[in-house]
Amino acid sequence: MKFDILTLFPEMIDAVMQASIMGRAQQAGLVTVRATNIRDFTLDKHNRVDDTPYGGGKGMVMQADPLYRCHAHVTGGEHVHTILMSAQGTPFCQSKARDLLTHEHIILVCGHYEGIDQRFIDECVDEEISIGDFVLTGGEIPAMAVADAVCRMVPGVLADEVCFTEESHWSGLLEYPQYTKPAVWHGRAVPEVLLSGHHANIDAWRRKKSLERTRADRPDLFEQFELQDKRDKKLLQEIEEAERIVRF
Repeated sequence: MKFDILTLFPEMIDAVMQASIMGRAQQAGLVTVRATNIRDFTLDKHNRVDDTPYGGGKGMVMQADPLYRCHAHVTGGEHVHTILMSAQGTPFCQSKARDLLTHEHIILVCGHYEGIDQRFIDECVDEEISIGDFVLTGGEIPAMAVADAVCRMVPGVLADEVCFTEESHWSGLLEYPQYTKPAVWHGRAVPEVLLSGHHANIDAWRRKKSLERTRADRPDLFEQFELQDKRDKKLLQEIEEAERIVRF
């Protein structure tokens, strides 16, 4: 799996993506995340990559030509799935990360200033992605978030597939609460079922907590979730019954 990130600040990408799990995954040759400096592809002697917007307005706009030459250098003339990190893009989610895992090579374009000349987008970008309904100073943080979310699912990057298949959003539910030693901390005890060694009861407790947490904290996700089996239906009934008892 290979990511090329087109950016004005490659040092930001390298500082994060060469560390921790992602750094080890790259050293092992499992994934590649490479940052390419857009300024290296400008013909301006001052390495300028932006100019004032046609039609007027505040701020500057990134020029199409340096971006195009940078993109062409990375692709080598071949088509590579290209994503612009944009506040106007489709919201990023776990299912989208799984879809992107099907690509062997992806280019992520980091915008700055007031945006990017639309002509580059029309010419080279396959899709636009947003990591939320807010605006950042640049596309580097979103690009790293997308690369991390996808690369961690590459076989071998994490110790076991269960490391991500049981996490929030994989199955449409939020993850259950986690606990570790000591068994009592500040007067708060770990739920007894987790200390029981009874794996079936532990699995049922965790499933119930996932249903409970998603229903309470993310009703939008829960509305889209389909109960998987009779156990899910029984657990949901228990949750609803407990809520009725609390209310009355």
